[in-house]
Amino acid sequence: MSSQDRPQDWKNYDDFAAGIDTNRLPPSPALQGRSFDVRFDAAHKLHLAFAQGQVVWSDEHGDGSDPCDVVEVAPHTYFVDVAFAARPTQAATLILNVATRRVLCVTSIVRGADEVRGEPRVAQVFRPGIIDNLDGPPGPLVPAPTRDLIGLRAHFTYSPQHTYEHTYLSSERYCWQCLVGVQRGHGDVDLTTTYRFDDNQYVFTFREFLIPVASVFFYNFDTMRSTGKFLGITGDGRIENSRAGAIIRKASMTYYLPGQEPV
Repeated sequence: MSSQDRPQDWKNYDDFAAGIDTNRLPPSPALQGRSFDVRFDAAHKLHLAFAQGQVVWSDEHGDGSDPCDVVEVAPHTYFVDVAFAARPTQAATLILNVATRRVLCVTSIVRGADEVRGEPRVAQVFRPGIIDNLDGPPGPLVPAPTRDLIGLRAHFTYSPQHTYEHTYLSSERYCWQCLVGVQRGHGDVDLTTTYRFDDNQYVFTFREFLIPVASVFFYNFDTMRSTGKFLGITGDGRIENSRAGAIIRKASMTYYLPGQEPV
C-alpha cells in the first residue's frame, strides 16, 4: 500500500519507534563464547557462534559475522535478533531454549513494492528447530501455531510515551489502537501469526498493511514482559531494525460459543 493510500495524519515507522525500547529487558552476555548447531529440517541448518555483541553464522546460503541482540526472556531462554549486513532486506529472530533445545526462527523480509499486491510489504517465514550440539532429550513441547490468544485484550506499555491496546481477533488477525503516544487515536487490523513456545510463553508477530513494517515479540506471561523488534522502512526510505519491549497488563478475555469461534 502506498503512502497515498494512508490517512493524512498517519505516522511513519520511525515516528513511533523512537523510545519504544524504554521498558525492554536488558541485553544478556550469557551466550558469549557459546556455539550452537540449529537444525530446522534436512535442507535448513544454521550455525551460530556468539561473541560480545556479535554472532558468527553460517547456513545453506552463506556465512557472515554481524551484530546481534541477545536478551534472556525466560529461564534458559533467549531472544536473539540478527540483522544481516550482506542481506539488508532481511533479519532473523530466534528464540533459543538451551535446556529444552527447542528453537523458533522468524525471518522477516522487506519485499519490493512491485512484489506485493494487497499484502503487507514485509513478509515473515517461520521455522521451528532443535539445537543438535547439546546433551539431553529435547523438551516435549514443539513450538507450533496456536489459538491461545484469541479473545484476549491486553495493554502494552513500552515507555511513558507508548501504550498500545491489542485485541486478538482470530488466528490470522489482531486489532491495535494507540492509547498513549504519537499514534494516539490511530488503530488498525493487521495480519498476525502466533506460536506457543512453552508454558505461558508465546511468540507473537504481525505484518502491517498501511506502513511497511513487521514485528516479532516474545511474551512471557509469568513475568508479564514483552521483548521484541520491528523491521521496516522509515519515512525517508531506509530499512531499519529497531528494538522494543513492554510491560503487559491483561485487560479482559472474550469467550466464544461452540461453533462460533473465529477462524
